[in-house]
Amino acid sequence: MPFSLTILGSGAALPTSRRNPTAQYLNCNERHILIDCAEGTQVQLRKYGIKFQRISLVLISHLHGDHYFGLIGLLSTMNLLGRTKEIHIFGPEELKGIIELQQKASGHRYAFYIHFHPTKNDGAELIYEDRFIEITSFPLKHRVKTCGFRISEKQKEYTINGELFREDQLSLQAIPFFRRGEDYQDEEGRLFPASKYTFPPKKSASYAYFSDTALNMDNVIHAREADLLYHEATFTQRHAERARATRHATAGQAATFAQAAGVGRLLLGHISSRYADSEEHEQEARAIFENSEVVEDGSVYTC
Repeated sequence: MPFSLTILGSGAALPTSRRNPTAQYLNCNERHILIDCAEGTQVQLRKYGIKFQRISLVLISHLHGDHYFGLIGLLSTMNLLGRTKEIHIFGPEELKGIIELQQKASGHRYAFYIHFHPTKNDGAELIYEDRFIEITSFPLKHRVKTCGFRISEKQKEYTINGELFREDQLSLQAIPFFRRGEDYQDEEGRLFPASKYTFPPKKSASYAYFSDTALNMDNVIHAREADLLYHEATFTQRHAERARATRHATAGQAATFAQAAGVGRLLLGHISSRYADSEEHEQEARAIFENSEVVEDGSVYTC
């Protein structure tokens, strides 16, 4: 089952011909998740071959326009395309009113049900969980209430050594025990150790998403040992004062955070339109955390 991240928008507030504002699509064990939804996101979904109607979970970090202005249009398009499957939206509590006001003002109700889940801003919270994945939210340090998200696979099942299983003629009743890594005891009292009949589970993947935020080392716990960390890096050190004034981060600060968190790979995004290219960001970050790179629209990362 895949764990694949597609960058739909890599820029900051001002769209450019090269960078759309923030939006990302994550396929985690066939859970199709949209993370933020800037203006133009549905065009980016089409451009990169992602089917709208597969999206079942939407995570909105905060209510600055470059992170949610595309949501109303996307929901409307889903409705026009005949969607009836429910959708879950997680975001600031005010977002529910925005969605409802738009439907009321336009006189059109969606044919599908929206489960709205308000995010909190006073601590970490498990906001979604099923058999395969879990999603937590946590507050970030920005000018308005803003949340980051961590999407993690749950521990995967052990793989059964089918050849040895058949050779020793074990009962099928042993399978669920072995998949959990537990020993199996049959009706005659014979004990069959899981370690003999299974292979260890594959490593579970995790992705930490840090939307607009000033550097906050208290949040390292939420990114600890993530395979992929996306951390905004709107500016470089050359514009550190601007970063402080707007509660954004520099590439160097994001790299310092990644190093402290012990992540596998750092993805830098939300790049200000004042920069012609990403060379300055990457040089600054890699001097601190070597496995850093600036994302581009259309970039795909897998775990």
